[in-house]
Amino acid sequence: MHDRHTRRFGLGTATALVMGNIIGGGIFLLPASVAPFGTVSLVAFGVLTVGALALALVFGRLARRHPDTGGPYVYAREAFGDFAGFLSAWSYWTMTWVSNAALAVAAVGYVHVLFPGHDSGGVDLAVALGALWLPALANFAGTRYVGAVQLVSTVLKFVPLLFIAVVGLFFFDPDNLGGFNETGGSAVGGMSAAAAILLYSYVGVESAAMSAGEVRDPERNVGRATVLGTLGAAVVYLLGTLAVFGTVTHDKLVDSKAPFSDAVNAMFGGHWGGTVIAGAAVISIVGALNGWTLMSAQSPYAAAKDGLFPAAFLTKRRGVPTFGVLAAAVLASALTVINYLTGAGGVFEILVLITTFSATVPYLLAAGAQIYFLLTGRRDKVRPARFARDLTLALVAFGFTFWLVAGAGYAAIYQGVLFLFAGILVYVWMAARRTVRDGSEGEQDAEDLAAADAADAVPGTATAAPDADADADADSDRVDAEPAVDAPKGTAPTAAK
Repeated sequence: MHDRHTRRFGLGTATALVMGNIIGGGIFLLPASVAPFGTVSLVAFGVLTVGALALALVFGRLARRHPDTGGPYVYAREAFGDFAGFLSAWSYWTMTWVSNAALAVAAVGYVHVLFPGHDSGGVDLAVALGALWLPALANFAGTRYVGAVQLVSTVLKFVPLLFIAVVGLFFFDPDNLGGFNETGGSAVGGMSAAAAILLYSYVGVESAAMSAGEVRDPERNVGRATVLGTLGAAVVYLLGTLAVFGTVTHDKLVDSKAPFSDAVNAMFGGHWGGTVIAGAAVISIVGALNGWTLMSAQSPYAAAKDGLFPAAFLTKRRGVPTFGVLAAAVLASALTVINYLTGAGGVFEILVLITTFSATVPYLLAAGAQIYFLLTGRRDKVRPARFARDLTLALVAFGFTFWLVAGAGYAAIYQGVLFLFAGILVYVWMAARRTVRDGSEGEQDAEDLAAADAADAVPGTATAAPDADADADADSDRVDAEPAVDAPKGTAPTAAK
């Protein structure tokens, strides 16, 4: 258990961690990405929000049961054993550092808008690496600084986005919306197609549960932070997308490279909107990298405590698993360097695609763990209404995550499964080391026991005397315990010696 003083995250900071990790850089292109499907994409967004909230509530319930660092890993291992726990931790870990590299590369594009005229591969690489290592340095400083950066960055990106979302409603023109279904097929097909793009907008909902060991009063605050953070992100997503749909004409929005910038320019005129939104995007990405860097270390730390990851991941300072932060930053940096120096964009895109599947593995196992806990619990200790509610939430969360898997596409699932199964080698290695170590300890214990038995058997130790005395005492007790009624009348019972 953590000491109370090591728990740095209050409710506000934990909520900012969830919201900041959910809202990355994708929000700034999202309206243009789904505009070709029509306003049916708003319906898809609403359905996804319900699924994300169900998943958030499930994580809150699980954190109340197991308020420990590691979140989904802890739940999967508790319910299904070491192998399931390892798969959860491995998937989550690989997803975090690969997606961090993608976020760093995305930040470069927005920096170009803020500081135009510096098109250079070397400068771009330096900017991307800086985007990775500045959050890593904040993590090395401890959870107090991680929380401060997360809180400030979340406020700085949430306020302008919410401003556009709310003010945009006053400039809303229904004629800009376009048709309900622009795909030419069925409305259900259009909604599913839009959902495939929107599905990963809520990845990060587990952030508070993953860092439960650093949250004060985690039994209460993890669930609250998860729901509040998801709701905050949903407000920005839904209202922001609606505002952009209503302020930018549909034909222009479909081809837009900066939909929020176009919305600001449509509302207030001029061309300053691009600079404002680019600044908000850079802040948003840096804040997301700050939170995801911490997440990249928490899952392997929890697994290392159980011997499922190398012991180096246990290195911790001021509440942050520092080796995990270092490992994730180095791996993400290597991937970023490969992207820029070799121009291997195809390889980079493949790895990013893998993360879309990897994110769903811990979610599926966590939702399955909640269903398992409910079905194997003491039914007499659970009120029927609460049982039915929690089971429904868990099933909705499982269905939502299953939809995530389906939306990832065949290529992502195929490549993701290969990458996931590659981790089996790591599991085999760690399991073999544990078996050898446990076997050595067992042999040592057997040798110690044999030595003790040999010492007891040495002549002259007189180990049998106490046993003889004990037997004599036992016989005496049995004689003394004979009932007095069996003695002949007029004879006094034998006095106890």
